[in-house]
Amino acid sequence: MLMRNFFTHLKDRTRWSWQGLLSTWRDEYSFRSWVWANLVSFALVLWLPIGTAERGLIIVLGILVLVAELFNTALERAVDFTSTEQHPLAGQAKDAASAAVALTAIAAGVAWIVALVALI
Repeated sequence: MLMRNFFTHLKDRTRWSWQGLLSTWRDEYSFRSWVWANLVSFALVLWLPIGTAERGLIIVLGILVLVAELFNTALERAVDFTSTEQHPLAGQAKDAASAAVALTAIAAGVAWIVALVALI
């Protein structure tokens, strides 16, 4: 009985995760842009003679950009659902989430720069 309950919950959580990914893909241009950027990055990181550590770091940071974008989307939707009024705190929350995406993307860019400089 315990295992059945575990697998039922696992199935539900997996379904909800996919629903979140698909709705974000469908509704958020920036998420789709980051996915395409990650696919290009992944192809390049496999093609270029980059070290294993750098390769792993670039891939992980690319995934973290997507995670940050998902959190940003979730926060924006929650704030928009809560109130239609403009409020400084709502704007600050949205800006902070956007900054998290930007900083994560900068970290991924720095990893790329370090890896490419090492090739020279």
